[in-house]
Amino acid sequence: MRITTAHVVHGQIVLDEWAEPLPEGAELVIGLPDEVGEAELTADQLAELDESIAEADRGELIPAEDALRELRAVR
Repeated sequence: MRITTAHVVHGQIVLDEWAEPLPEGAELVIGLPDEVGEAELTADQLAELDESIAEADRGELIPAEDALRELRAVR
C-alpha cells in the first residue's frame, strides 16, 4: 500500500504528488482528518486499538493486502 494526500477540487478528489496514473476502476481507501468529525470508540474498541498499535511496534504485522481483504469483508 502506498499513502499520499489529496484535496477536493470542484468536487473531485485530486491526489497530491502522484506521478503515475491510477488504473481505471482502482479502489481507494480514504480517511478524513479529525476536523471533519470525531469517531467515538467504546472502551473495548480503544483497548483493541491500543493492542494493535503495540503489536505493530513489536513488528507483528500482516501484509496490507490481507488487512484490506479483511476490511472489505466487514462491509
